[in-house]
This record gives sequence, C-alpha cells and structure tokens, in this order.
Amino acid sequence: MNAEKAVKTAQPGDLALLVGRDRKSFIVRLEPGAQLHTHRGMVAHDDLIGIPWGTQLSTHVGYPFLFLRPSTDNILLDLKRTTQIVYPKEAGYILMRMNIGPGCRVVEAGTGSGGLTLVLAQAVHPTGRVYSYETRPEMQQLARKNLERSGLAEFVEFKQRDVAEGFDERDADALFLDLPNPWDYLVQVHAALANGGFFGCILPTTNQVSQLIGALEGAHFGLIEVEELLLRQYKAVPARLRPMDRMIGHTGYLIFARALIPLEE
Repeated sequence: MNAEKAVKTAQPGDLALLVGRDRKSFIVRLEPGAQLHTHRGMVAHDDLIGIPWGTQLSTHVGYPFLFLRPSTDNILLDLKRTTQIVYPKEAGYILMRMNIGPGCRVVEAGTGSGGLTLVLAQAVHPTGRVYSYETRPEMQQLARKNLERSGLAEFVEFKQRDVAEGFDERDADALFLDLPNPWDYLVQVHAALANGGFFGCILPTTNQVSQLIGALEGAHFGLIEVEELLLRQYKAVPARLRPMDRMIGHTGYLIFARALIPLEE
C-alpha cells in the first residue's frame, strides 16, 4: 500500500512563484493583507497562504495561474539588477566545479547585483559563509536588498573595498572573481585561498582569457581550464517539439584553476 503524499502548504513569509498560461511569472513574498496586481487580474496573498504548492488558481477576473515554490533559477532571473548577472547556466556549474556546498567559506569579488552571491549563499548555508567584495556602494546596497529579499543575507558578509588591498580571509575553500582585470589580483587571491583551493573567474572576451591564463601560470596556480556553456531550450509541445527560435548563447568564458604550494628554489 502506498503511503499518502504529504501536502506542503504556503506560509507567511514564503517566496511564491505564480506562472500564467502565457508563461509570464511573478515572484512574491507572502504577507497577510497584501495583494499581487498583474496585467491578468489580482490575487490576494490571504488566498494563497495555507494552500498547497502546485495548486492551480485564478485571478479575480478568472485568469489561470500555477502556484509554485520558485527555483533558484527563477529567483536569479527575477533579481533587480543594473549590471549583467552570472546566468543560471553558469552559476550552478560553478558550484559543482569549485566544490561549493554546505559549510564552505567562499570569497567573491565583483558583487554586482548579487546574482552569484545569492547562489553561493544558498549553497553554503546553514553553516558556511560568503565574503563578498565590491567597490561601488550603490551596487552593494542593491545586492544586499536582493539577498534580504531571498532570505539569504545572514550567510553573506559584504565588504566595500578594492581587492587590490587584499582579502581579509585566509584558507578559504573557494574564491571567484567577476572583474575585468583578474590578473592584477592573483597574488591577493592566492594568499586568501587554502592550499589546493578552488579559483574561478568569468570573462567576456578571449583576449582577457589569454591574459589571465598567462598570469595564472606564473602565479602558483595549476590545473587551469577554460570552458564555455551554451544552453538551448525547446518548445515543449508534443506534436511539434523543436528548438526555440532564440537560445542563451555566449554569456562568458569560465576559467578554473587550483592554488598550489610554490616550489622551493
């Protein structure tokens, strides 16, 4: 006999995803008394709190929506941003390649709007920590708001400083740079990483990648790898399954390396 499926319901404070028939989606934090107003009608938060995830519901004008928990992908693409974020196709891969998980201490520089910061924080919690460096106060403020909205700000320590001055951390498990000139900071990166620690970086152009590779080889890093990820979606219609007209192509080159103990001369 099969056990009955446990029914999980939405609670006040939860992030919720509502997806319309046209795939237009909305992410809201559920608050008693609040309302979501869309181009297809209104939904009261009180009508959402306490109902099961996976429910199919309608706005006050009868337009159907799916009521779901948002994925990290959904949250990342919904972030308020003024700069390009690290796309989900790279963000998840970065976690795997750099062995980032619960309990890790991870350093990043170039917080931007906080997209990768959010993914890192979700990966390292509840016992890990992300240390995020940014020179622009307005960007750091935006990133902090994005992390607070996602409920992950407590796992991030924001630092407003030029990393040319060095990182405060030592023996970090992983360090990721999202800066246009990462080769200028490899001494500081190496000092912050544990022996054998994971280094990662994202760059938009091949000439930048070439310059970084040359610098890594002379800065006590090994196992250097360069990769690019392309993602193509398909129309999920059984009778006419085919690729979408547009795809997420080049968004950046990923560079990975490991911090090595310098050879004695």
